[in-house]
Amino acid sequence: MEIEVQQRQHELATLIERFTPGEGPFQTAIGPLSLIRFDQPTPISRGVHKPALCIIAQGRKEVHLCGESYVYDALNYLVVSVTLPVTGQVTEACPDKPYLCLRLDLDPAEITRMISDVGPVGLPARPASRGMYLDRIDASLLDTVLRLTRLLDTPRDIAMLAPLALREIYYRLLRSQQGQQLIEIAMCDSQSHRITRAIEWLNANFDKPLRIEDLARVANLSVSALHHRFKAVTAMSPLQYQKQLRLQEAQRLMMSEGLEVAAAGYRVGYESPSQFSREYRRLFGAPPLKDLARLKNIA
Repeated sequence: MEIEVQQRQHELATLIERFTPGEGPFQTAIGPLSLIRFDQPTPISRGVHKPALCIIAQGRKEVHLCGESYVYDALNYLVVSVTLPVTGQVTEACPDKPYLCLRLDLDPAEITRMISDVGPVGLPARPASRGMYLDRIDASLLDTVLRLTRLLDTPRDIAMLAPLALREIYYRLLRSQQGQQLIEIAMCDSQSHRITRAIEWLNANFDKPLRIEDLARVANLSVSALHHRFKAVTAMSPLQYQKQLRLQEAQRLMMSEGLEVAAAGYRVGYESPSQFSREYRRLFGAPPLKDLARLKNIA
């Protein structure tokens, strides 16, 4: 079995390398599919990770969620089932053996439809679990991913065959050892799904004042249940989650749009420039201007 997996990984690595003309992420003709390549280890970067399946064909990456570490390589894939603020770093790559990764954005509505079509039925109630997990790669999942990626060589087949491959990938994920975690997020009456609603609301309204009572109503949970379940899924409180969204967006505004420090703070919801600078330094390890200078040097 391991030989079969290695052969499929080699083919996947060859395909990814062929369709990535340089370093960085590359969107493909298959809407939710992106291919990523880096020829050397990368600095730590912050971002908001949308729901996705990430499979490394070559190299290694480390992702951190509020102090928790998720290290994955060609033996393990990463699933992010809800939107999460994370830090990430490619730790193993070189020009001769670049880091090669496939990212497939997950559609929660499609996962819900899959559960409705094929089961499972009568799932036992389980506490909410992390919205990010690692699982062991196997030949069945790699076969399906390869079928999807090979379609890049025959673009005329994508419209007809890509949806079939995507549906099978969802099926394989749901039937995997950790698939219960995806099922919990997708089931409309589960507490994990209610936390997903709260997460979506926070991402759409992170620049507005946060009243926990309002967020609890969005999730249809009590305030105490919201706090407990939200932390179980995201590893942070709603307020900590909102702060990370605000500060990451402020960093993006200053870097990409050239906003001044105070303007970026106001844009993301801070009324006090001193509070903004203080919380920015706590998250990024340096005050805004110093951090921006560091980022520009890296770029």
